[in-house]
Amino acid sequence: MKRLSPETLDALPPGVERPRYDRSAVKSGIVHLGLGAFHRAHQAVYTEAVLAAGDLRWGTVGVSLRSPETRDALAPQDGLYTVAVRDGSGDRFQVIGGILRQLVAPQDPAAVLGALAHPDARIVSLTVTEKGYCHRPATGELDETHPDIVHDLAHPNEPRSAPGFLVEAIRLRRAAGLPPLTVLSCDNLPANGHTVARVVRRLAELRDPELGAFVADTIAFPSTMIDRIVPATTDADRALVASALGVEDAWPVMTEPFTQWVVEDDFPSGRPDWARAGVTFTAQVGAFETMKLRLLNGSHSTLAYLGYLAGHETVADTMAAPGFAALVRGLMEEEASPTLPPLAGFDLDAYRRELRDRFRNPALRHRTWQIAMDGSQKLPQRLLNTVRDRLAAGASIDRLALGLAAWMIYAAGRDETGAAIDVRDPLAERIRTATAAAGTPQDLVAAYLDFHEVFGRDLASSPRFRETVTAAVDRLKTDGASRSVARFAVEGSA
Repeated sequence: MKRLSPETLDALPPGVERPRYDRSAVKSGIVHLGLGAFHRAHQAVYTEAVLAAGDLRWGTVGVSLRSPETRDALAPQDGLYTVAVRDGSGDRFQVIGGILRQLVAPQDPAAVLGALAHPDARIVSLTVTEKGYCHRPATGELDETHPDIVHDLAHPNEPRSAPGFLVEAIRLRRAAGLPPLTVLSCDNLPANGHTVARVVRRLAELRDPELGAFVADTIAFPSTMIDRIVPATTDADRALVASALGVEDAWPVMTEPFTQWVVEDDFPSGRPDWARAGVTFTAQVGAFETMKLRLLNGSHSTLAYLGYLAGHETVADTMAAPGFAALVRGLMEEEASPTLPPLAGFDLDAYRRELRDRFRNPALRHRTWQIAMDGSQKLPQRLLNTVRDRLAAGASIDRLALGLAAWMIYAAGRDETGAAIDVRDPLAERIRTATAAAGTPQDLVAAYLDFHEVFGRDLASSPRFRETVTAAVDRLKTDGASRSVARFAVEGSA
């Protein structure tokens, strides 16, 4: 079977969307750090609509900060790949053409800096996950002891971290008299624009106080909220796409019909007309972001840890098991929603129902293990900030605590049968060492609460938080995840 390429585009089935514009005329207005599945199923699709409408200033140079895997898959296809949109009603396929080049930062940091400092570039966007910002999740401050930050301060011309590349690119563009880049974070960080600005400013200050002042005075960091479920691509997914297209695609992405992007409109050097593709530009990004982090992401993580411990491979499998739908409904409605800022005219009930329906999507094989990665970086914004608000209000945190307790057991590295868990987390080794001798639920929780970069000192010193989470750990250890969750099974739990 032939490979997806510019030469095979015309032979694709009529129902497959494909680039109709002149790709050779497209300029690289965007450099994207973190060329993973999410970007290719989300921001790249919105930008494709802009290119299709005739504005060819906004092609993308995609940068992988760690692995060459995506570059190696896409380069033989000239950057083309397929987005497969799946749900119970069927599949829809679109070939994306807007990613013009693929770079691998560890192999050629100079090429990445060259792309960032190119006169055509106007925006640098990021999906590097929470851990990619080299910050302390509990405070949002730059982790100045992070090995990549230490390296980037010593070798600023050969950065390893996303903040390191941003600071050096800003310096290069300033020296060349080029328009400043807009830094557009698309990761699940609270007030992500403010968080990234704080990290980048601090790193710039450490390099040169004058450069730090330039960042503070000149560089725009608009906040965003992004939402689309994008599971990891499997061999079965590749086979499905090949069957539908009649050509092989080494690196398609699978996703759901729902997609949302909310953006603060602060782009001094220009931006694509993303509104034509459905982007919401608003000054209320923070409210949308908090809603999404606490309802979607908080529920997703809770399902992932409890579902994995209960033996469920996917989110859809987990939602079908007794009690899980009721648990998530209660988490959303009773514990998370009362902490949300108001959004005038927004139908919160409909949004929560839609989230639960999305979790049930049978066509998306979104593995609980995939969602469970990097919990130490994700949970502060997904669950712990909600916990703080609930504690301040004197309100219940029972469901939140059960999700946190499941993470504590999961990250310690053994499932309910005693089998080893492949824990992927920046703190995995430290957690394993700290919890190895924890013989009781009290010991386990105490070991975790010493991780102040995750829990802060406020939660570590809260007797009510400690007692509630300890009780949840005890319940999971005694009854197991399935029985612990099954008690939430009630009539009308959809």
